[in-house]
Amino acid sequence: MNFPHARLALSLVASALAIAASLPGAAQARDLVVPREVVAQQERIRLHEDAGKVIGAIIVAAPDVEAQAALLAASGLPLAGRTVLVKDNVETREWATTAGSLALVANDTKRDSPIIARLRAAGGVVSGKANLSEWANIRSTRSTSGWSAVGGLTRNPHAPVRNPCGSSSGSGAAVAAGFAWAAIGTETDGSITCPASVNGVVGLKPTVGLVSRAHIVPISSSQDTAGPMARSVRDAALLLSAIAGSDPLDPATKEADAHRGDFTAGLDTATLQGVRIGVLRAGVGSRKDVAALFDAALADMRRAGAELVEIDWQPDPAMGAAEYAVLLYELRETMDAYLSTSPAPIPVRSLADVIAFNTANADRELEWFGQEIFEQAVSATDREAYLKARADSLRMAKTEGLEKLMADNRVAALIAPTAGPAWTSDLVNGDNYASDIGMGSIAAIGGTPHLSVPMGAVHDLPIGLSFMGPAWSDHLMLKLGAAYERARTATLPVAPMMGAEKVE
Repeated sequence: MNFPHARLALSLVASALAIAASLPGAAQARDLVVPREVVAQQERIRLHEDAGKVIGAIIVAAPDVEAQAALLAASGLPLAGRTVLVKDNVETREWATTAGSLALVANDTKRDSPIIARLRAAGGVVSGKANLSEWANIRSTRSTSGWSAVGGLTRNPHAPVRNPCGSSSGSGAAVAAGFAWAAIGTETDGSITCPASVNGVVGLKPTVGLVSRAHIVPISSSQDTAGPMARSVRDAALLLSAIAGSDPLDPATKEADAHRGDFTAGLDTATLQGVRIGVLRAGVGSRKDVAALFDAALADMRRAGAELVEIDWQPDPAMGAAEYAVLLYELRETMDAYLSTSPAPIPVRSLADVIAFNTANADRELEWFGQEIFEQAVSATDREAYLKARADSLRMAKTEGLEKLMADNRVAALIAPTAGPAWTSDLVNGDNYASDIGMGSIAAIGGTPHLSVPMGAVHDLPIGLSFMGPAWSDHLMLKLGAAYERARTATLPVAPMMGAEKVE
C-alpha cells in the first residue's frame, strides 16, 4: 500500500472502523473482541506507569486504546489493532509534539506525520507518546539519556536504577515493559539501536530515505530516520512494512517505493546457511563478559551454517569529529526550518529562541545539564567547512568503511555487539556508557541499515547484536536477524512486569 497523503490514509482508517463497527453483533460483542494482549498492556501501564511512574516511558496515553483495538482487530488491515507508542518528536494529531522540551508544550500541530498516517492506514493504534532524551539527546555533552523536562527520567525496566539509553529511551523501555506491541523511535546515531540493545528488544535503523522524516522534530538532514522497535524481528518488519515508502514532503525518500514491500516475507524460512558475515572484532570493546557473550553468539551462527570472516578494522579517529561538525551545522538548519514553520502557537521559532527560552527557564530546563551543543550549533555557519566535514565523514564511514569492508571480504553483513550493559542513571554526572563497544556509527553516518537483535545478557542486563549492511539492504538484515533469533541459544532476560511471559 502506498498512502502519500494523510487525508487519504485517515479516510481509509475511518472506513475500516465503520466496517468493523457494522459487523453482525459488533455492538454486543465489542468488549469480547478486545485482543487479550491489549488488555494486558493497559493493565501493565496502570500498574507500572500510572501508579508511581516506575518506568516513566510514557508522556501521554490514549484513553480509548481498547476500543480502537477491538474495532480494528476485525478490519483485516495488516496491523489489525496492534498498539504502537510513538516517540514524542514525531507529530500525531491528538497531542502536542514536545521533543521533551517545555519550549514545545504548545506544539499541537493537529496533524499526523506521514509515517503516522501510514500506521493508521495499516490498522495500527497510536496508543500514546513515549518519553525521550530531550531534543533527542543533542542539547548537552553531559546529558543523562532518558531525561526530559516534560517527561522526567525514563528507567530501564530490567533494572530501574539503570539507564534505558537515548534518545528513543521511552520507546525501547515501553516495548520491553510490555506497554505496547511496538514503538516508533528515531535515530541520528545510535538512538534506536542502543535503546533496543540495553532494553532487550529489536530495533531497526532503516536506510535513510526508506521512511519519511516529514513532521518530525529534526537534528540532521543527512542522518535522521524513524524506525521500528519491537519484541521480535518479525514484529519490527511488520511495522516497517506499514511506515516505509516515498513521500513528496521528504525528497530523501524518492527511491523508497522501489525498495519497500512486505518486509516479513521470507523471515520464517530465512537461513544463515552459507552466508558470509564479517565480524568486527574491534566493536567488542574491552569488557570480557561482553566478549564471551559475543563469542557464544558467533558459535550459534556457525552451527546454523554461517561462514564468519574475522575483520581487523576500526574507524579513523577523525570520523567522529567530522560527524560532530556535520551535526552542528545541520542541527541549526533543520531546527530553524522546523520551528519556523510549525502551525502551532509555540514561543520559539529558531534554535536561538530555544537557547533563550532555556536560559529564561533555567530552573526547570537546565537544572541537571546545560545546552552547550545548542550554543555551538547556533554559531556553526561555515558552509564550506560543513561540506568538507560531510564528505570526510561519509568517506571514512561508508566508502572506505562499511562498503569497502564488505566488498574486500565478500560478506553480506557486518556484525558486532550493539552496546554494553546499561549503566546506572546519574542526573548529576550524566551518562557513563561503555564507549568502546559497538560499531553503529558507520551505519549512522553512511545512512545504511543497522538492526539490533537481543543476544543475551551480562548480569541480567540485555546486550544486542548488530547486523549492518549497504543501503537498501533492510530486508536482508531482517532476514539475517530472524535466522539468528532461531539459532540463538542464550537465555534472554525478561523485564519483571512481563512476569513469566516468554520473549519471542
